[in-house]
Amino acid sequence: MHIGFLTNCFHHRNLPEIIEWAGANGFPSLELACWPRAKNAVDPSLDVANFTGRDADALYALAQKHNVAFTCLTYCPNTLAHNPAEREAQLNQLYRILDAAKALDVTIVSTFIGRDETKTQQENFDEMVKVFAPLLDYAGARNVRIAIENCPMPGWQFEGLPGNLAYAPALWDEMFARLPHPNFGLNLDPSHLVWLGVNYYDIVPKYAARIFHTHAKDTVIYADKRAYNSILNSGWNTWWQYRLPGKGEIDWKRWAQVLRANGYDGVLSIEHEDPEYEHTEELVKEGLLLGKQNLSAAIA
Repeated sequence: MHIGFLTNCFHHRNLPEIIEWAGANGFPSLELACWPRAKNAVDPSLDVANFTGRDADALYALAQKHNVAFTCLTYCPNTLAHNPAEREAQLNQLYRILDAAKALDVTIVSTFIGRDETKTQQENFDEMVKVFAPLLDYAGARNVRIAIENCPMPGWQFEGLPGNLAYAPALWDEMFARLPHPNFGLNLDPSHLVWLGVNYYDIVPKYAARIFHTHAKDTVIYADKRAYNSILNSGWNTWWQYRLPGKGEIDWKRWAQVLRANGYDGVLSIEHEDPEYEHTEELVKEGLLLGKQNLSAAIA
């Protein structure tokens, strides 16, 4: 098991600079953000819209030079967006990411299911099949697995509605029953399950074969605020907050042990969303190194 991070926390750095910093600071892997980039922007995302075989070779060589591997390409839009143009644009980006993954010899792409807010939950599962069945076939032909990140995205479309269908184990069961493809799984992030009240340790055995990648992010619960709130008004900055590993409720040593016991020996990829370490680039770096320190102790 090893430690990496998702690159999108470096808001004003390009990938070569991030790769160099990661290698110099002992991170053996990176999860590459792949959001659409503004033209000529300095951006931590991989520019898949203009990605060529030559680009792939150069990026791969740079990563090797700095002893860094790529574990996953990540883009988390609302793939079930109600607006047809929005949905089409986001799916086109995902197909380009799958091509880029093949070019880089990366075998995992992470995304969201999302939600069409005008449809019921069951109707959204119907839409999921329409969208993801061809996507999974396309990925499979490229030896790529699709890992769904389990963030609920509360209030993404409107207040009170979970914006990403794939946020709880019961919903994962429906996902995998509808799409039993062997290359369909999870980018499992326990931080969301903390405030949702799911026993994230005990679910691992059931979904072990579907855990393709993991996010390392913690959640702190503010007991005084919790007393006045419920899970139904669960937006950020109410009674819980995402933190770096080791700054919240998760026992990372136990989490690593449970993952290992169930066959997972991949990356713990830090998804840096800690508000105390994000206002400057130096704070971002400090936060990543703190997360790495805490995770290193947990997996030792």
